[in-house]
This record gives sequence, structure tokens and C-alpha cells, in this order.
Amino acid sequence: MKPLLFALLALAHLIAPAAAATRPGPIAFVNVTVVPMDSERVIPGRTVVVRDGRIESIGATAVTTLPADLPQIDGTGRYLMPGLAEMHAHVPPNPQQVQWTRDVLFLYVANGITFARSMLGAPHHLELRERAERGQLLSPRLLLSGPSFNGNSVTSPEAGRRMVVDQSAAGYDFLKIHPGLDRPRYDAIAEAARVAQIPFGGHVPDAVGILRALAAEQRTVDHLDGYMALLLAPGAEAGEPGFFGYAQSVRADESRITEAVRRTREAGSWQVPTESLVHHVMLHDPGNLLAGRDELRFVPRPMRESWVAARANLQSSPQWNGVQARRFVELRSRLIKAMHDGGAGLLLGSDSPQWFNVPGFAIHHELRILVEAGLTPFEALATGTRNVGQFLGDESHGVIAAGARADLILLEANPLADVANVQRRAGVMLGGLWIAESEIQSGLNALARRFAD
Repeated sequence: MKPLLFALLALAHLIAPAAAATRPGPIAFVNVTVVPMDSERVIPGRTVVVRDGRIESIGATAVTTLPADLPQIDGTGRYLMPGLAEMHAHVPPNPQQVQWTRDVLFLYVANGITFARSMLGAPHHLELRERAERGQLLSPRLLLSGPSFNGNSVTSPEAGRRMVVDQSAAGYDFLKIHPGLDRPRYDAIAEAARVAQIPFGGHVPDAVGILRALAAEQRTVDHLDGYMALLLAPGAEAGEPGFFGYAQSVRADESRITEAVRRTREAGSWQVPTESLVHHVMLHDPGNLLAGRDELRFVPRPMRESWVAARANLQSSPQWNGVQARRFVELRSRLIKAMHDGGAGLLLGSDSPQWFNVPGFAIHHELRILVEAGLTPFEALATGTRNVGQFLGDESHGVIAAGARADLILLEANPLADVANVQRRAGVMLGGLWIAESEIQSGLNALARRFAD
């Protein structure tokens, strides 16, 4: 069976009872305004032809002649931008959760996410990645970590070295660092990764510290983990860090941000702040979140209830202080802006699904928060498009250009005017497969009905 037919069958299963996506073959977006994301600009009046999963040509509509039998999508008054990346995604690790895995991947695609960096790997993810690449599964392209390197899974430096070799041989794309590692184990992992030429990223273990992680060329630091310890005023005791340094932030010296940014830029490490997660943990009342977030209909009720319980438990802790929580978030916001202004790379990621972060939907909160931190809409969108191409070393990723993979979002309004316009979709194209917004909404409605009980 041809891969494209597989894709249609998978899509039909996911979004039943709606019809399968239409026009999977060559197709043209006609008279559309292109948002190429190679620079801050829009190009109106263009016809974009897609064939064999890639952008074949981009030309002025006024002078472009199309074959009479080539299917067309009307782009008049619409904007075509690259698909987004979710650079801190979680694909369910349990191989028995087949339907929930399909649901999560669909939710990403439904929100225009065409590339996802999976941050907690499992062996069956390797098959998912291959099925997605062959068009047999409705899914973003997947960049896979292996199982976590943490204080429990890595029992010794030698065990860490063996895990690196094994995960590299298995075909994972990178290694995921979690808390609990001491310096000898972390250093052994870093050296083995260098030899195997496989990147590693994620958390910064407390015993390692951000400066050692940067020196070891940790490819990404997720959650801005470890930076509050670096910002501690001279002579201040580090103490218990708390949630990504929350407890340390009360003793942070903001004048040290400039030096932190310089070291990060020079190390070439990329930051994935996952700020929507931090906002949900630190700022929001769970009752208000449940009442005000329509997207929570798209996750199972037990998951929603577990998020409420976890948040309530945190709020009841003696260490909890609402004023300090807000200061912590504001400090992180200034650190994000300084990272951007200082040339340290930023990548878009939300850490979903967890803590009220619904897969796909959470990325829109992340974009809004980046703009609130001081980035322009273009700069915020770049963290999930062209920045990802730079991170991957693939100049064709995250831009609209001839030859680039046809991972696209068609919008009803200009995303450079307001990042909220990314949610005003007319449809999503995934590797040349066109999924109209009506089909996306049918799939979402089916999901909500299933999770209503």
C-alpha cells in the first residue's frame, strides 16, 4: 500500500467520523501572502506549488500558469507560514497507550506543529518516528531522545558510558539529561556523547551546575534549569533550588544576567524556556484554569484532576509564597529577553502534556508569553521556525522556500501582527498532506466527546 494512502487511513481513524483529508497529491496555494520567516517580511500575491511533499515553486500569481487539473487552495486574504516546532514535547512513553499516543500526536498537528522534539524516549518511539516519516501515522516529524539519564538509571560512570553507546547504536537522535546525576556520572556521559557524536540536553543536575553543563557543550538547557544558582549574589548559600531555582531566586542578583548570557552564547547552548509550564505552576489558580481553558476538554478527565491536585498540593506547601512566585516568573522573563538580546539561541517549547499544558494548544501560550517578555511576534515565531533550522543545521527547515519540506500553516490573519493569529487556521499541511480546518475541528470534537465522561 502506498504511504500516502496509509496517511489517509490513519487520519480517517483519528478524526472519525469526519471525512479523511482531501487533496493529498500535488496542490497549489493561489494568491496567498507568504510569511517566509527568513526575515521579518510578508510577500503578497504568491502562488506556492507543492509536489511530492516539498515546495516545488513560489511565483507571482499574476504571471504563474497552473495546469488545469492541479488542485488549488484559495489563498486570497490568507497568510502561509512554516509549520511550528514543539521543542519540548512528550510522546507517551507507555507502548500500551496506543490511542492516547495517537491523540497527543493529532493534537500537535491540529495546532500547526509539524516538528516535535520528544524529551522522554522509549524504544517504541523509534517505530513511531519511522511510521511518521513514511506517512503512515498522522504525526509531526519526531526528533527522539532515548530513555532518561538520571540518578537512578545511571548507577555509575561506566553504566552512563554504556547507555550512551547503546542509545546511539539504537538510533536515538539525542540523549535526555534528568536530575540526580553527580559530576563523575555526568562527565562520563558527556565524554561518551562527544566520542559517539550524539548531542545531549535537558535538565542541569544540581551537583553539576550550569557552568559545567555549558563547558560540557550540553546542546540545550531546558526550563532555564540551573540559571538561578548562577545568578545568586556573591557569598549567598545555594541551598535547595526548589522548582527550577524558585527557592534560590529570592537571593538572585539581576546584575549577573549579562554574564550568564555571555557564557551561554559563547558555549553555543540553546535555551528552551518552557515558560507556559512555569506560569501554570507558579501563577495560576487551578480552578480558574479549568473554567477558562476550553482546550482542557481535549485531555482525559483523570489527567485534568491530577493537575488540579498537584497544583493545590504545591500551593499548600509551607515554602509557597505567591509574591515570591511572581517575582520568580518576572525574573525569568527578564532572563529570556536578555538571552534573546544577547544572541543566545532560543527555541520554542512548552513541556506538554502536563500541568495544564494541553499538547499543541500550549505552544500558543508559549508564543504569547515570549511576546509579553519583550520579543516581537516575528522573533517569537522564529523560535519555533527558522531558529529550529539553525539548531538542526538545516537552512531549509522553518522557512518557506523552493525545495523546503511542505510543512505549512494557512492562516486567516497575519501572524506577524499578532501571534494569536496562528490559531486562526484555514488548515495545516504536513509533508504535503493538506488537512483543512474543518477536518481538524471534527477531530477535536470527537476527542472532546470521548473525554467528556
